[in-house]
Amino acid sequence: MLTRLFVRLTPLRGVWLALLPAAALLLLLLAPVARLAWEGFAGSLASTDGLSLWQPWQDNYLRWRVIWSLAQAVITCVLALGLGLPLAWVLARFEFAGRVLVLRLLMLPFVVPSLVAALGVLALWGPRGVLSGALGIHLQDSPWLLLYGNLFFNLCLVVRAGVDALAQVNARQVAAARSLGATPWRAFWRVEWPAIAPWLVSSLCLVFLYCFSGFGLALVLGGQRYATVEVEIYTLVAYELQLGQASVLALWTLGLTGGVALAYAALEKRLAAPLRSVPIPRVRPQGAPQWLALVLALAVLFGICALPIIAIFIKAISALWTGATGLFDAETLAALWNTLRFSALALLMATLLGVLHALAAQASVAWRAAAFLPFVVSPVTVAFGLLLLYPSWTASLPLLLAAYAVLAYPFVAKALSAGLDSLPVHLGQAARTLGASPWRCFWRVTLPLLRPALRRGMAFAAATALGEFAVTLFLSRPEWATLTTLIYQRLGRPGQANLDAAMVLACVLMTLALLVFLLIEWPVPERGAPRLPRRVSGQTSHPPITQHA
Repeated sequence: MLTRLFVRLTPLRGVWLALLPAAALLLLLLAPVARLAWEGFAGSLASTDGLSLWQPWQDNYLRWRVIWSLAQAVITCVLALGLGLPLAWVLARFEFAGRVLVLRLLMLPFVVPSLVAALGVLALWGPRGVLSGALGIHLQDSPWLLLYGNLFFNLCLVVRAGVDALAQVNARQVAAARSLGATPWRAFWRVEWPAIAPWLVSSLCLVFLYCFSGFGLALVLGGQRYATVEVEIYTLVAYELQLGQASVLALWTLGLTGGVALAYAALEKRLAAPLRSVPIPRVRPQGAPQWLALVLALAVLFGICALPIIAIFIKAISALWTGATGLFDAETLAALWNTLRFSALALLMATLLGVLHALAAQASVAWRAAAFLPFVVSPVTVAFGLLLLYPSWTASLPLLLAAYAVLAYPFVAKALSAGLDSLPVHLGQAARTLGASPWRCFWRVTLPLLRPALRRGMAFAAATALGEFAVTLFLSRPEWATLTTLIYQRLGRPGQANLDAAMVLACVLMTLALLVFLLIEWPVPERGAPRLPRRVSGQTSHPPITQHA
């Protein structure tokens, strides 16, 4: 490939490209985790009050937190698989008007900040929710509130993975099974399921990681009884100053998420192998059962993935109608400005780190796998480790922005790595034979072809920076409050007016996230590939080469 050729031409080029991302991972991720581990080990050895590495399993309260954190993540995975697989099958096998729009909207909940998602669930099923008020019930102080929030946030991952996996099923194998007398169900179980199972397990690993390490949803929806380990770590640090106990909990969560992340990376490597198959053609629903399945699938997607977003808009419009929201007060405008500038600066840093990481990863499989590190360590663990490692820099804006960037840049790195893997080899070779230098070849040929992947990665990175909550709570100053922290502050104040103000702020933050979503999924018209550079000798340039999908 072009970039591998670029790296081979200068053996030390990959090392220099990886230098800045490696320094960021070392100083802002690995070193804080090591400091956290030292705090836990040293605290357990020097403790005189019974602190040990096994305390989370010896203390009834902490053991419940760990078990519930595992249980809610596993239950969410089971529910996501049970609902997501039928939904994916319907979307993959049936052709209907609006199918492309439904597939694009599937990723909408994933770019909504977790704190906004939590408020959407409250607006729907809370004490004064849209549905709970109409039905006379609510899920407050119950585990179902958090489980519903987890499904809203993660169901799209399973459905999208299922749709992509079902597109890889070989139509000839299914047709052969049917011709030999297999029923549709038996053909699915014996032919389709073995092909799609690795894709679904891979997506379920991500769901488990997001649910187990989630902070915003558990903080707002879990309550005192159903809070997770991440919330408990924040409580121990922010309110009880039990740093040793919090470190031990963080080490256990890091070990659990690390094991799941290794399984996910192994599955991703297996799925990276190209598959050659004849896809099963989609058909229009025939008969009442198929139309009923389609309607039910769309209804489930609407009820889980769309209703919380609609409920936020309804609550925000109702609050604006009353006029008691404080939308344009100085505190809100300052939080909006902080959110925009912090996200923009973090996005620039994340883009630089992601581009350098992706280019260096073309020469090293291990370095490619290093992009998973910020996904393994939860934001609470990162923020807590930074707090311990750099106490004098706790209220430093560069440290805050650097933490934002490190948590966001893997989206850019992974998107660009996939784009580099799919680049046509002949374009780079043709540019080199026409006399282009490696740098000019990258700037004029590679980068224009990578614009869709770069835009997608930057959009996900921007959404991550917009909704970052845990790092801001640990490392920010009061005057650096963002929309997420201001929403949390309003929720902590008594009175319906503060709840209404939180809903309006959540609507503003969600609007920003929707703009990012448009950047991700808005279709881009196909363009021809960039023209190759002229020969150095001055001969005419090669005719444009069009890029085919």
